[in-house]
Amino acid sequence: MYPLLFRTVLTRFDPEFAHHLGAFVIRVAGVEPVASVVRRFTAPAPGLGVEALGLRFDSPFGVAAGFDKNVTMGRGLGALGFGHVEVGTVTALPQPGNPKPRLFRLVADRAVINRMGFNNEGAAVAAARLRRLRRARRRPVIGVNIGKSRVVAVEDATTDYVRSARLLAPLADYLVVNVSSPNTPGLRGLQAVETLRPLLTAVREAAGRTPLLVKIAPDLADDEVGDIARLAVDAGLAGIIATNSTIDRAGLSTPAAQVEGMGAGGLSGAPLKARAIEVLRLVRAAVPAEFVVISAGGVETADDVRERLAAGATLVQGYTGFLYRGPLWARQINRGLARG
Repeated sequence: MYPLLFRTVLTRFDPEFAHHLGAFVIRVAGVEPVASVVRRFTAPAPGLGVEALGLRFDSPFGVAAGFDKNVTMGRGLGALGFGHVEVGTVTALPQPGNPKPRLFRLVADRAVINRMGFNNEGAAVAAARLRRLRRARRRPVIGVNIGKSRVVAVEDATTDYVRSARLLAPLADYLVVNVSSPNTPGLRGLQAVETLRPLLTAVREAAGRTPLLVKIAPDLADDEVGDIARLAVDAGLAGIIATNSTIDRAGLSTPAAQVEGMGAGGLSGAPLKARAIEVLRLVRAAVPAEFVVISAGGVETADDVRERLAAGATLVQGYTGFLYRGPLWARQINRGLARG
């Protein structure tokens, strides 16, 4: 049913508008008594639970950052069967993001290009919503992904991240430093070890007892991935998220002229799968067994999740697959995992 709806109706809408329509449906799914009814059909099997970061995840599969930027869909996504929701990316200062259009479908590739630019309502608004969400009777594990405010100079990035961390870490189940989005000028340069070390050290101190992770790009060289993984361990972080979207456009089925017309941005979805698995294996080889590694990028089916877990992932995240699979996506994956 959903694939037909997607092909015949949803593709006629601007992708960002379609996302807002979907967000409304998800919010409704999180309101009682609707949520209780939805959970009867979507709740993960008890055997799928994962213990990580000192937390209990009902399923190893969760929603990556970027889907719920403003902390408005947590209860609904939990009701739909996701084991965790990573909200954000949140910046210390509210910002509108890049000019529209900034989100594009590559249907032939089951992919998306976005240059949203961390559009969000800012850390103070996110904090107020997180307080309400934490009071909910039923909710998934909530991670908070933080990034650099666009108006803040790169040399002042640490102060900006620390400001967000102090406000949001006490309200998060875990916190993520995002230095890997391709859509904020200068951000990926923060992945250089000599720059990243003092940033992570400062944010870890500001985060207190909240587990801290760092999210890295798939476009790093293999030796850079290993260097950052070892740095994360040395800096006392709890884990790494691998990976963010890519700037690579190689091997796409969508015509090159059409892709070029979409412009700059991060590519996510099926084309990212192979590199995401490579980076996962590189990270896992460089960190202790107990170190948490969350794999993201190109995940769409239960087999994809199973493959990531077998390759060493502690947890797995998806985003773009929601567009192509619809609101029962987590249910499909959880049932596939339960079947073994």
